[in-house]
Amino acid sequence: MKLSIHLALRHLRSSDRASFSSFAGKLAIIGLGVGIAALILTAAIYKGFEDTISNKIAGFDGHIRIQDFLGRPISNNSAGLDSILFDFALEHPDAQIKSFVQGPAMMRKGLNAEGIILEGLNGEELPSALNKIIIGGNGELSEKTIIIGKRLADAYQLIVGDPFVVFDLGSMADITGMKRLTQFTIGGIFHSGLVEYDNSMVYTRIENAQYLLNMNEEISGIIIYLDNTDYQSAAMDIESRLGYPYYTLTWKEKHHTLFKWLAVQKLPILLIFGMIALVAIVNIISALTMIVLEKVRSIGSLQAIGLSRRSIISLFLVKGTIIGLVGSIFGLTLALFFGWVQMKYHILSIAEDIYFMDHVPVSFDFSQILVIIFFGTTCSLLASLWPTNIASRVKPADALRYE
Repeated sequence: MKLSIHLALRHLRSSDRASFSSFAGKLAIIGLGVGIAALILTAAIYKGFEDTISNKIAGFDGHIRIQDFLGRPISNNSAGLDSILFDFALEHPDAQIKSFVQGPAMMRKGLNAEGIILEGLNGEELPSALNKIIIGGNGELSEKTIIIGKRLADAYQLIVGDPFVVFDLGSMADITGMKRLTQFTIGGIFHSGLVEYDNSMVYTRIENAQYLLNMNEEISGIIIYLDNTDYQSAAMDIESRLGYPYYTLTWKEKHHTLFKWLAVQKLPILLIFGMIALVAIVNIISALTMIVLEKVRSIGSLQAIGLSRRSIISLFLVKGTIIGLVGSIFGLTLALFFGWVQMKYHILSIAEDIYFMDHVPVSFDFSQILVIIFFGTTCSLLASLWPTNIASRVKPADALRYE
């Protein structure tokens, strides 16, 4: 085996300018590297889109929501529900559990009015997932303050500290003429890149929302934020304890159409970019075949001095494996470099109002990388079988007849 590796490396590293087979071997390595890099970057960009959208949506909707099956308000002091949530909090100490009140409302600034979705949360500040996207002010839910999206702020030229009046839409149709409204001060501005949320979501303390939406001591439901926990199994666990009339809804179930569309795109994208790697595999077959044709006399000489047929087969299989390994490592290096440049400098920008982000995201999954490298190396090994078969059939007498 050591002899096979030595001879394989010598053929591939040959500095003889007349040796086209060595040049073809180097091209095969470069071609495979480009194909592997394309596959790794494609998978990383797809995962980047999926992770970015997932994190943003989960930040707004929470990982799990508990609501009434018929959409009715829930009592804020339900002993059964509180007991279940208390047990869940003990089992998942990193979970953030918040009561929420949500409903349509209208904001007014001067002569301008806009429909919004008002969400009140209990606690002194926004959940950590939402706090991360605050770009102005802070995420504190103090009395008579409100937190709005950047697009809404830009549309009405609002800044932190400006007054902000919110009306309850239901009370505007009240025949008594009693309208529920509150004047807030803008305490924070968030920016997520999700146009639907940045344009319409407005956050305040739960007591303010209860007053405006006329919900008294009732809530719309419970939001659960999880950290490094399987939210699907957690949701099933909670639902098995709840029973009617409560049910759980995960953020992925709420937006299942979007994620189903993303899943449909994954396979065709990987297949298309996998074709680049397939072309590289064909180049490996061509390169090894040319090495065999160019080295017929060398093969005959090796057999004449006692090298066995099995050793000849081993020699060319080692060549294919080396091309696969070196090409895969070269491709991995290229992918990591370009991915790092994109993550650091955001060179490739995209329209935020269409893609929910302003640059192409990159997120490497090292389990996927290992699969792709294994795929590249294995295909290189398989691609060397046909040239190896040709080399093993060379007869010393025919190879050295004219020597």
